[in-house]
Amino acid sequence: MPTAKISQRLIIGLSIAIPMLVAILFRVKVPGYDLSFLPPIYASINGLTAVLLIGAVAAIKNGKRKVHESLMKTCIGLSGTFLVMYVLYHMTSDSTSYGGTGVLRLVYYFILISHILLSVAVVPFVLLTFSRALSGDFERHKALAKFTFPIWLYVAVTGVIVYVMISPYYN
Repeated sequence: MPTAKISQRLIIGLSIAIPMLVAILFRVKVPGYDLSFLPPIYASINGLTAVLLIGAVAAIKNGKRKVHESLMKTCIGLSGTFLVMYVLYHMTSDSTSYGGTGVLRLVYYFILISHILLSVAVVPFVLLTFSRALSGDFERHKALAKFTFPIWLYVAVTGVIVYVMISPYYN
């Protein structure tokens, strides 16, 4: 089987498996661990990811391909680290309800829902964009990155916003 077919199947599999695994693990509760220190850490990881994504775009626009590559690999690693911490926190902690009211409540839920939906949707975009770069298909990589970047940036930035908005309501 050609490498492109294998990577495409792997991307599809991961794009389905990751959100399913997260959904399953959210239902698992592991008592006895206090991981309440994680939300500000994983919110900071989201913020750092956003900054590095912008830096990666600036690097490639300035012809610094190796810097771009390093920053993008770091962003992928940070996103994976975020996801592990996020799932661990939710497996060991009760859910926190947003306590705001009125328009702020609507804004919070709009941002939260769009963040969640796009965080699932961005997975195949990131993996496919990355695989195109790894295979040296830079024209198709660049074409897809134009869609991947703003979605990924939105997810990273809104992750911080969601944290800032809900943090007063943590126990």
